Amino acid sequence: MKKILVPTDFSEQSLNALKVSAQIARKYNSEIHLLHLLDLPLELIDPLNEGVARDLPESLFFMKLAHKRFTETFEKYQKELDGLVVHETVEFNQAFEGIMEITNKHGCELIVMGSSSVSGLQEVFIGSNTEKVVRHSNVPVLVIKDDIPIFSTQEMVFSSSLKESQYKTFIEAVNLAKILDSKLNLVYINTPHSFRTNAFIEERLEKFTKGIDRDSFNFEVYSDKSIENGIRNYANKINADLIGIGTHGRKGISHFFNGSLSENIVNHAQRPVITFKI
Repeated sequence: MKKILVPTDFSEQSLNALKVSAQIARKYNSEIHLLHLLDLPLELIDPLNEGVARDLPESLFFMKLAHKRFTETFEKYQKELDGLVVHETVEFNQAFEGIMEITNKHGCELIVMGSSSVSGLQEVFIGSNTEKVVRHSNVPVLVIKDDIPIFSTQEMVFSSSLKESQYKTFIEAVNLAKILDSKLNLVYINTPHSFRTNAFIEERLEKFTKGIDRDSFNFEVYSDKSIENGIRNYANKINADLIGIGTHGRKGISHFFNGSLSENIVNHAQRPVITFKI
């Protein structure tokens, strides 16, 4: 994990993400690409547009203001960022497009984003910009909601229905767990609505994990009244540091977790979430 992208609007939530990314970067000798995007009207930033000359100072003002905020951020978090390689980028672009462009341009392997503590996953996964990033990013997206002085990754939960479509996502989770030195806990949530026998689950598990070292993860069937409660309660049971979720590029997390389930998981679990594209 050599390069980490951290989009920031200099809010408390995005700075929480920066502090977590700094801990990851220090541990794994990664570079941080700190990105601030200025979503200004086209006529303010395109010199070919008629009438721009009189408005150009406004775009320059926002650019200078952004660099000033970067300087203030580096000063405020000097201890956390000391010795790390941090690249600051200010671009005129829309949030989703800019994040994807910079991720691809610099070959970033992880995106770390902040979310509001008030609305939790409702903002993270329903809010237009972050929801787009989570759905379409080809690299894992780590969503941080709170200030985490010591970011631990010892215990990671990954919930799956063990369907073939989720195999690639699980491989990514296995590989990331190795990088983060995490104990990966693969869990199948068995519910009354879609109850499966142990024999059925074991057979599906054998097919799902064929070719994967069984020592690289722990597997458990956890019964609960719903998948949402099961993930949350299982994470609480093992005191998980991180919850992994698969996302679908076309229909988002709701396709995988049925309706509003995904919003409620992190909103109630109070744990960081990392997403992988199915």
